[in-house]
Amino acid sequence: MAVTEASLLRQCPLLLPQNRSKTVYEGFISAQGRDFHLRIVLPEDLQLKNARLLCSWQLRTILSGYHRIVQQEVALKNRQELYALPPPPQFYSSLIEEIGTLGWDKLVYADTCFSTIKLKAEDASGREHLITLKLKAKYPAESPDYFVDFPVPFCASWTPQSSLISIYSQFLAAIESLKAFWDVMDEIDEKTWVLEPEKPPRSATARRIALASFFSSRHDLLS
Repeated sequence: MAVTEASLLRQCPLLLPQNRSKTVYEGFISAQGRDFHLRIVLPEDLQLKNARLLCSWQLRTILSGYHRIVQQEVALKNRQELYALPPPPQFYSSLIEEIGTLGWDKLVYADTCFSTIKLKAEDASGREHLITLKLKAKYPAESPDYFVDFPVPFCASWTPQSSLISIYSQFLAAIESLKAFWDVMDEIDEKTWVLEPEKPPRSATARRIALASFFSSRHDLLS
């Protein structure tokens, strides 16, 4: 079985190949507790990253809400480096010290090598936000890779003298600058009948709202 076919069947067991060359798959995929019809058309090189997805507007709306997160996660994964040698002891000692200064209650995840960590923060309205950091062997000389669930790009400044505290402070400032936007989106979610997306991520900027029994309207607050 080809790697592409194995990957597809592992991720989406309800998809079946539709031709001998196995460039077209069709079936169903589950998203937010619902099943949606999906057709995947692979290019000649069978690269999943270049595949075409044919689906309903409901599934497309759900996927679009997570598009920014997926892009960041893919970019983060593509930039990950394999360490030829383990980081030096000072990598761990300085990192442990920084987390201690920041507060261990802020740490929600760390892999066994402490090369990937997740930190949490709460805004003034009680919403929890996460930042994922991929630390390199030459940290802090090299900036860590990071991604967040924001509706706008997050670009943190970094110097060889920077630390987790400095990037976390920039993370907090960005959260504060987006508070008013999230307040409005939460109010829309609470006081209107939102059709799509059902469970919007914090990066989602649009809502499809039911205005009457027979029609709806889509609004994008950042457009």
